[in-house]
Amino acid sequence: MASNLDTLVTVFGGSGFVGRSVVRALCKRDYRVRVAVRRPELAGHLQPLGKVGQIHAVQANLRYPASVEAAMRDAQVAINLVGILAEGGAQTFDAVQAAGAGAVAKAASAVGARLVHVSAIGADENSPSHYARAKAAGEKAVLSASPTATVLRPSVVFGPEDQFTNRFASLARMSPMLPLIGGGVTRLQPVYVGDVATAVADAVDGKTKAGATYELGGPEVLTMREIMRIILATTERRRMLVSLPFGLAKFQALFLQFAPGPLKLTPDQVELLRADNVVSDAAKAAGLTLEGLGIAPDSLQAIAPQYLWRFRAAGQFQRVI
Repeated sequence: MASNLDTLVTVFGGSGFVGRSVVRALCKRDYRVRVAVRRPELAGHLQPLGKVGQIHAVQANLRYPASVEAAMRDAQVAINLVGILAEGGAQTFDAVQAAGAGAVAKAASAVGARLVHVSAIGADENSPSHYARAKAAGEKAVLSASPTATVLRPSVVFGPEDQFTNRFASLARMSPMLPLIGGGVTRLQPVYVGDVATAVADAVDGKTKAGATYELGGPEVLTMREIMRIILATTERRRMLVSLPFGLAKFQALFLQFAPGPLKLTPDQVELLRADNVVSDAAKAAGLTLEGLGIAPDSLQAIAPQYLWRFRAAGQFQRVI
């Protein structure tokens, strides 16, 4: 019987937040992992996730198909995790999430490799959000070049080093109030990064349906207001939650898109919050979910305390208002 050590998996974007968990999950299942990133010299933090020689970093940029093809050489499986939350320079949504996704799919198809493509719930070619339209274009390009590819669409992903819960916890440390764009009624289904990584590894194992699109969400559907309350309770901070109309939020984002760190907010991110980000009834009915893969998802309230403790206020517990 062939061992997973005989299988080389190329992970595009393997050094990022989701990528670290995916690489760890693959190493635990004894796959050989080639991490394809723009700056391989900065991917040294991945080495402790596997055994000696199990992880190898190479240079690849999705905007340059030749580098993608080189990264796919001799690989049996490809995983594309590359995505951006905001555009910058040549790193545009169309270049990275649409054309870049297509480049990975074409390279995988050329060598006969299976492909696992990680997109996002909300990918929609008719969305007012450029991010969501580019995600949809990427899915279309992937399935055109590799019809048997597995597409995984997670809701907002949380966990250590995420740009979601950590961002708001950081804001709560510096500001007496937190904004609720659109009143905080947008519904999300936060999914733990470890559960997403397990789903990716299961797809590599061949447990997913060829050509199918899975939607990955956590065990609870929460509004942004409820999520903020969980973050504040976990970090033991008392902060005022202030409703911010979409129009005003988008106007402020014209300036905040140039802000550093947790203050950064782009007009496109405001557009994303106009629509709920939850697993569809169709995906549930078809079993194309975490539960359909036999994965019992972890909740935000169960996992967040494990890493948000560092944002806790010193001294006595403070109630959330």
